Amino acid sequence: MNGGTLALPQVPAPALASAALQSAVDNAALPVEPLTAQQAAADPLMLLAASRRTGASRVVKATAYNSEVGQTDNSPFITATGTRVRPGVIALSRDLLRVFPYGTRVTIQDSAGLLRGRTFIVEDTMNVRMANTIDIWMGSRAQALRWGSRTVKITAVR
Repeated sequence: MNGGTLALPQVPAPALASAALQSAVDNAALPVEPLTAQQAAADPLMLLAASRRTGASRVVKATAYNSEVGQTDNSPFITATGTRVRPGVIALSRDLLRVFPYGTRVTIQDSAGLLRGRTFIVEDTMNVRMANTIDIWMGSRAQALRWGSRTVKITAVR
């Protein structure tokens, strides 16, 4: 305050605000790392992109499945939530459903970076004997076999 007047923050130009919003939308599916104070000071637009929050994270075993009766129950194209299987659907072991309930949108980070930028939705569950495991739906048996089994980090997107 100077002499009883409030200093208002500068409002960004409409073009600058529009560019920041478009950047945030374009990067919405990417995980966001926390900014350092130096990064934030160097580029104020990064603050908007970094404002997207992530929720719980877990390191889990990831396998893949496709719509075959041998890999599912007697309704291979219907998930536990009643939706049809499709790219982007994942099944979780029942212990993980407590952390990531049905309908949760998540990102999955694998060491090869194959899933970078993709968002998945929890719509299915796995057999009760499974624990700390996710199952990613694939369109074919060959794709599921190529994926195999690997360790990944799953993170909820808020």
